[in-house]
Amino acid sequence: MNDLQTPVNSYLDYCKNQKRLDTKTLRAYRIDLTQFCQHIEQADILKVTPEILENFIAGLHQRYKPKTAKRKIASLKALFRYFEYREMIDRNPFHKIQVKFREPVLLPKTIPLHTVETFLSTIYKQLSDGKTAYQKRNALRDAAVIELLFATGMRISELCALGAESINLYDRTILIYGKGSKERKVQIGNDDVVTILEKYKSDFQTEIQSCGHFFANQNGKELSDQAVRRMINRYTSLAAINLHITPHMFRHTFATSLLEADVDIRYIQEILGHSSINITEIYTHVAMSKQRDILTTKHPRKDFQI
Repeated sequence: MNDLQTPVNSYLDYCKNQKRLDTKTLRAYRIDLTQFCQHIEQADILKVTPEILENFIAGLHQRYKPKTAKRKIASLKALFRYFEYREMIDRNPFHKIQVKFREPVLLPKTIPLHTVETFLSTIYKQLSDGKTAYQKRNALRDAAVIELLFATGMRISELCALGAESINLYDRTILIYGKGSKERKVQIGNDDVVTILEKYKSDFQTEIQSCGHFFANQNGKELSDQAVRRMINRYTSLAAINLHITPHMFRHTFATSLLEADVDIRYIQEILGHSSINITEIYTHVAMSKQRDILTTKHPRKDFQI
Protein backbone atom coordinates (compact mmCIF):
# COMPACT_ATOMS: atom_id res chain seq x y z
CA MET A 1 0.00 0.00 0.00
CA ASN A 2 1.50 3.33 -1.06
CA ASP A 3 1.14 6.57 0.88
CA LEU A 4 -1.73 7.70 -1.36
CA GLN A 5 -3.89 4.93 0.10
CA THR A 6 -3.90 6.67 3.50
CA PRO A 7 -5.75 9.84 2.38
CA VAL A 8 -7.99 7.65 0.21
CA ASN A 9 -8.97 5.65 3.30
CA SER A 10 -9.71 8.93 5.11
CA TYR A 11 -12.00 9.91 2.24
CA LEU A 12 -13.81 6.57 2.38
CA ASP A 13 -14.32 7.02 6.13
CA TYR A 14 -15.74 10.47 5.39
CA CYS A 15 -18.12 8.96 2.81
CA LYS A 16 -19.28 6.37 5.32
CA ASN A 17 -19.60 8.49 8.46
CA GLN A 18 -20.38 11.97 7.13
CA LYS A 19 -22.04 11.45 3.75
CA ARG A 20 -23.70 8.23 4.97
CA LEU A 21 -23.35 6.51 1.62
CA ASP A 22 -24.79 3.02 1.30
CA THR A 23 -22.67 -0.13 1.40
CA LYS A 24 -22.77 -0.81 -2.34
CA THR A 25 -21.65 2.72 -3.22
CA LEU A 26 -18.83 2.55 -0.68
CA ARG A 27 -17.70 -0.79 -2.08
CA ALA A 28 -17.62 0.64 -5.62
CA TYR A 29 -15.65 3.70 -4.43
CA ARG A 30 -13.15 1.49 -2.63
CA ILE A 31 -12.60 -0.70 -5.69
CA ASP A 32 -12.21 2.28 -8.04
CA LEU A 33 -9.87 4.28 -5.82
CA THR A 34 -7.74 1.31 -4.78
CA GLN A 35 -7.30 0.56 -8.46
CA PHE A 36 -6.09 4.13 -8.98
CA CYS A 37 -3.64 3.89 -6.07
CA GLN A 38 -2.23 0.63 -7.37
CA HIS A 39 -1.90 1.90 -10.92
CA ILE A 40 0.03 5.13 -10.43
CA GLU A 41 3.58 5.26 -9.19
CA GLN A 42 3.16 8.70 -7.66
CA ALA A 43 2.51 8.32 -3.93
CA ASP A 44 2.23 12.02 -3.08
CA ILE A 45 -1.21 13.52 -3.78
CA LEU A 46 0.42 16.93 -4.28
CA LYS A 47 2.33 15.51 -7.24
CA VAL A 48 -0.64 13.96 -9.05
CA THR A 49 -0.70 16.00 -12.27
CA PRO A 50 -3.35 16.37 -14.98
CA GLU A 51 -1.08 14.29 -17.22
CA ILE A 52 -1.06 11.41 -14.72
CA LEU A 53 -4.85 11.52 -14.53
CA GLU A 54 -5.22 11.72 -18.32
CA ASN A 55 -3.04 8.64 -18.77
CA PHE A 56 -5.02 6.73 -16.15
CA ILE A 57 -8.35 7.76 -17.71
CA ALA A 58 -7.11 6.73 -21.17
CA GLY A 59 -6.37 3.30 -19.75
CA LEU A 60 -9.88 3.08 -18.29
CA HIS A 61 -11.40 3.73 -21.71
CA GLN A 62 -9.31 0.96 -23.20
CA ARG A 63 -10.18 -1.61 -20.54
CA TYR A 64 -13.82 -0.91 -19.69
CA LYS A 65 -17.18 -0.19 -21.26
CA PRO A 66 -18.15 3.52 -21.28
CA LYS A 67 -20.59 3.19 -18.38
CA THR A 68 -18.00 1.55 -16.12
CA ALA A 69 -15.25 3.99 -17.12
CA LYS A 70 -17.62 6.89 -16.43
CA ARG A 71 -18.31 5.59 -12.92
CA LYS A 72 -14.62 5.13 -12.12
CA ILE A 73 -13.83 8.65 -13.35
CA ALA A 74 -16.67 10.04 -11.21
CA SER A 75 -15.24 8.23 -8.17
CA LEU A 76 -11.86 9.81 -8.85
CA LYS A 77 -13.32 13.29 -9.35
CA ALA A 78 -15.17 13.04 -6.04
CA LEU A 79 -11.91 12.05 -4.31
CA PHE A 80 -10.05 15.10 -5.57
CA ARG A 81 -12.96 17.39 -4.71
CA TYR A 82 -12.60 16.06 -1.17
CA PHE A 83 -8.84 16.73 -1.20
CA GLU A 84 -9.57 20.27 -2.38
CA TYR A 85 -12.31 20.77 0.23
CA ARG A 86 -9.97 19.60 3.00
CA GLU A 87 -7.19 21.83 1.60
CA MET A 88 -4.96 18.79 1.20
CA ILE A 89 -3.98 19.97 -2.29
CA ASP A 90 -3.27 23.45 -3.58
CA ARG A 91 -4.99 22.90 -6.89
CA ASN A 92 -7.37 20.24 -8.16
CA PRO A 93 -5.73 18.62 -11.23
CA PHE A 94 -9.16 17.81 -12.63
CA HIS A 95 -9.71 21.55 -13.23
CA LYS A 96 -7.36 21.28 -16.20
CA ILE A 97 -8.94 18.15 -17.66
CA GLN A 98 -11.95 17.96 -19.94
CA VAL A 99 -13.43 14.50 -19.82
CA LYS A 100 -16.03 14.06 -22.52
CA PHE A 101 -17.09 10.86 -24.21
CA ARG A 102 -20.23 9.44 -25.68
CA GLU A 103 -21.94 6.80 -23.63
CA PRO A 104 -24.10 4.61 -25.87
CA VAL A 105 -27.80 4.68 -25.04
CA LEU A 106 -28.80 1.14 -24.12
CA LEU A 107 -32.56 0.75 -24.21
CA PRO A 108 -34.11 -1.00 -21.19
CA LYS A 109 -34.99 -4.63 -21.86
CA THR A 110 -38.63 -5.37 -21.16
CA ILE A 111 -40.67 -8.56 -20.87
CA PRO A 112 -43.65 -9.01 -23.23
CA LEU A 113 -46.81 -8.81 -21.12
CA HIS A 114 -48.01 -12.24 -22.28
CA THR A 115 -44.68 -13.63 -21.04
CA VAL A 116 -45.17 -11.99 -17.62
CA GLU A 117 -48.59 -13.63 -17.50
CA THR A 118 -47.12 -17.02 -18.42
CA PHE A 119 -44.38 -16.58 -15.81
CA LEU A 120 -46.87 -15.78 -13.04
CA SER A 121 -49.19 -18.60 -14.12
CA THR A 122 -46.29 -21.03 -13.76
CA ILE A 123 -45.66 -19.91 -10.19
CA TYR A 124 -49.35 -20.20 -9.26
CA LYS A 125 -49.49 -23.67 -10.82
CA GLN A 126 -46.55 -24.67 -8.65
CA LEU A 127 -48.42 -23.23 -5.67
CA SER A 128 -51.52 -25.32 -6.39
CA ASP A 129 -49.79 -28.49 -7.63
CA GLY A 130 -46.71 -28.58 -5.38
CA LYS A 131 -46.07 -32.09 -4.06
CA THR A 132 -44.76 -31.01 -0.67
CA ALA A 133 -45.59 -28.29 1.83
CA TYR A 134 -42.05 -26.97 1.35
CA GLN A 135 -42.60 -26.53 -2.40
CA LYS A 136 -45.95 -24.85 -1.86
CA ARG A 137 -44.57 -22.41 0.71
CA ASN A 138 -41.70 -21.48 -1.60
CA ALA A 139 -44.15 -20.93 -4.46
CA LEU A 140 -46.32 -18.76 -2.21
CA ARG A 141 -43.36 -16.54 -1.36
CA ASP A 142 -42.15 -16.51 -4.98
CA ALA A 143 -45.58 -15.39 -6.19
CA ALA A 144 -45.58 -12.57 -3.63
CA VAL A 145 -42.08 -11.47 -4.71
CA ILE A 146 -42.80 -11.35 -8.45
CA GLU A 147 -46.26 -9.82 -8.01
CA LEU A 148 -44.74 -7.03 -5.92
CA LEU A 149 -41.85 -6.41 -8.34
CA PHE A 150 -44.28 -6.07 -11.24
CA ALA A 151 -46.96 -4.18 -9.27
CA THR A 152 -44.62 -1.44 -8.01
CA GLY A 153 -41.55 -1.37 -10.26
CA MET A 154 -39.28 -1.36 -7.21
CA ARG A 155 -35.64 -2.36 -7.48
CA ILE A 156 -34.65 -5.86 -6.38
CA SER A 157 -32.35 -4.33 -3.74
CA GLU A 158 -35.31 -2.33 -2.39
CA LEU A 159 -37.52 -5.42 -2.27
CA CYS A 160 -34.96 -7.50 -0.39
CA ALA A 161 -34.38 -4.63 2.06
CA LEU A 162 -38.08 -4.23 2.95
CA GLY A 163 -38.52 -4.35 6.71
CA ALA A 164 -41.14 -6.45 8.46
CA GLU A 165 -43.30 -3.35 8.92
CA SER A 166 -42.56 -1.71 5.56
CA ILE A 167 -45.77 -2.99 3.94
CA ASN A 168 -49.12 -1.85 5.30
CA LEU A 169 -51.65 -4.17 3.71
CA TYR A 170 -54.56 -2.40 5.39
CA ASP A 171 -54.03 0.87 3.49
CA ARG A 172 -52.05 -0.84 0.70
CA THR A 173 -48.91 1.25 1.00
CA ILE A 174 -45.25 0.31 0.89
CA LEU A 175 -42.49 2.40 2.45
CA ILE A 176 -39.44 1.98 0.24
CA TYR A 177 -35.90 3.05 1.07
CA GLY A 178 -34.29 3.83 -2.26
CA LYS A 179 -30.90 4.98 -3.44
CA GLY A 180 -29.25 7.63 -1.29
CA SER A 181 -31.46 6.63 1.67
CA LYS A 182 -34.43 8.39 0.05
CA GLU A 183 -37.85 7.27 1.22
CA ARG A 184 -40.91 7.01 -0.98
CA LYS A 185 -44.38 5.52 -0.55
CA VAL A 186 -45.92 3.42 -3.29
CA GLN A 187 -49.48 2.14 -3.42
CA ILE A 188 -50.51 -1.41 -4.30
CA GLY A 189 -53.38 -1.01 -6.75
CA ASN A 190 -54.32 -4.60 -7.55
CA ASP A 191 -56.58 -6.74 -5.34
CA ASP A 192 -54.94 -10.02 -6.37
CA VAL A 193 -51.50 -8.68 -5.41
CA VAL A 194 -52.79 -7.64 -1.98
CA THR A 195 -54.39 -11.07 -1.52
CA ILE A 196 -51.20 -13.01 -2.27
CA LEU A 197 -49.18 -10.69 -0.01
CA GLU A 198 -51.67 -11.26 2.83
CA LYS A 199 -51.43 -15.04 2.38
CA TYR A 200 -47.64 -14.89 2.31
CA LYS A 201 -47.43 -12.65 5.40
CA SER A 202 -49.76 -14.93 7.35
CA ASP A 203 -47.89 -18.11 6.37
CA PHE A 204 -44.36 -16.70 6.87
CA GLN A 205 -45.05 -14.67 10.03
CA THR A 206 -42.53 -16.66 12.09
CA GLU A 207 -39.75 -16.29 9.51
CA ILE A 208 -40.51 -12.58 9.03
CA GLN A 209 -40.23 -11.94 12.76
CA SER A 210 -37.05 -14.01 12.95
CA CYS A 211 -35.10 -11.99 10.38
CA GLY A 212 -36.87 -8.63 10.58
CA HIS A 213 -37.34 -8.51 6.80
CA PHE A 214 -40.64 -8.86 4.97
CA PHE A 215 -39.28 -11.44 2.53
CA ALA A 216 -37.59 -14.44 4.10
CA ASN A 217 -36.62 -17.97 3.25
CA GLN A 218 -37.89 -21.00 5.14
CA ASN A 219 -34.82 -20.98 7.37
CA GLY A 220 -35.83 -17.62 8.80
CA LYS A 221 -33.13 -15.69 6.95
CA GLU A 222 -33.70 -12.60 4.82
CA LEU A 223 -34.19 -13.28 1.12
CA SER A 224 -31.16 -12.28 -0.96
CA ASP A 225 -31.17 -10.80 -4.45
CA GLN A 226 -29.14 -13.83 -5.62
CA ALA A 227 -31.92 -16.11 -4.35
CA VAL A 228 -34.49 -14.08 -6.29
CA ARG A 229 -32.38 -14.32 -9.46
CA ARG A 230 -32.08 -18.09 -9.08
CA MET A 231 -35.81 -18.32 -8.50
CA ILE A 232 -36.55 -16.33 -11.67
CA ASN A 233 -34.23 -18.56 -13.69
CA ARG A 234 -35.98 -21.65 -12.36
CA TYR A 235 -39.49 -20.49 -13.29
CA THR A 236 -38.27 -19.24 -16.67
CA SER A 237 -37.06 -22.77 -17.34
CA LEU A 238 -40.24 -24.38 -15.98
CA ALA A 239 -42.38 -22.13 -18.19
CA ALA A 240 -40.17 -22.85 -21.23
CA ILE A 241 -39.70 -19.11 -21.75
CA ASN A 242 -36.98 -18.45 -24.30
CA LEU A 243 -35.83 -15.18 -22.74
CA HIS A 244 -33.25 -14.36 -20.09
CA ILE A 245 -35.30 -12.54 -17.45
CA THR A 246 -33.70 -10.45 -14.71
CA PRO A 247 -35.39 -8.80 -11.72
CA HIS A 248 -34.75 -5.34 -13.19
CA MET A 249 -36.69 -6.25 -16.34
CA PHE A 250 -39.89 -6.30 -14.27
CA ARG A 251 -39.11 -2.67 -13.32
CA HIS A 252 -38.52 -1.75 -16.96
CA THR A 253 -41.72 -3.50 -18.04
CA PHE A 254 -43.70 -1.78 -15.29
CA ALA A 255 -42.48 1.69 -16.33
CA THR A 256 -42.91 1.13 -20.07
CA SER A 257 -46.44 -0.26 -19.60
CA LEU A 258 -47.50 2.80 -17.59
CA LEU A 259 -46.03 5.12 -20.20
CA GLU A 260 -47.90 3.30 -22.96
CA ALA A 261 -51.09 3.69 -20.89
CA ASP A 262 -50.65 7.50 -21.03
CA VAL A 263 -49.51 7.91 -17.42
CA ASP A 264 -47.66 11.20 -16.99
CA ILE A 265 -43.93 10.56 -16.95
CA ARG A 266 -43.50 12.62 -13.77
CA TYR A 267 -45.79 10.23 -11.89
CA ILE A 268 -43.69 7.34 -13.19
CA GLN A 269 -40.54 9.16 -12.05
CA GLU A 270 -41.95 9.50 -8.54
CA ILE A 271 -43.08 5.87 -8.33
CA LEU A 272 -39.71 4.58 -9.54
CA GLY A 273 -37.78 6.85 -7.16
CA HIS A 274 -35.70 8.48 -9.90
CA SER A 275 -33.90 11.63 -8.79
CA SER A 276 -34.07 13.14 -12.28
CA ILE A 277 -36.68 13.09 -15.02
CA ASN A 278 -33.81 12.48 -17.45
CA ILE A 279 -33.40 8.97 -16.06
CA THR A 280 -37.10 8.18 -16.50
CA GLU A 281 -37.15 9.52 -20.06
CA ILE A 282 -35.21 6.46 -21.26
CA TYR A 283 -38.56 4.66 -21.27
CA THR A 284 -39.92 6.98 -23.96
CA HIS A 285 -37.61 5.17 -26.38
CA VAL A 286 -39.08 1.73 -25.74
CA ALA A 287 -42.81 2.52 -25.75
CA MET A 288 -43.03 1.39 -29.37
CA SER A 289 -46.62 0.16 -29.30
CA LYS A 290 -47.73 3.59 -28.10
CA GLN A 291 -45.68 5.21 -30.84
CA ARG A 292 -47.30 2.91 -33.41
CA ASP A 293 -50.76 3.81 -32.10
CA ILE A 294 -50.00 7.53 -32.31
CA LEU A 295 -48.66 7.34 -35.86
CA THR A 296 -51.56 5.16 -36.98
CA THR A 297 -54.40 7.19 -35.50
CA LYS A 298 -53.02 10.75 -35.29
CA HIS A 299 -50.93 11.23 -38.44
CA PRO A 300 -52.85 13.31 -41.06
CA ARG A 301 -52.00 10.86 -43.87
CA LYS A 302 -54.84 8.64 -42.71
CA ASP A 303 -57.36 11.24 -43.95
CA PHE A 304 -55.94 11.58 -47.45
CA GLN A 305 -58.30 10.50 -50.24
CA ILE A 306 -56.00 9.32 -52.98
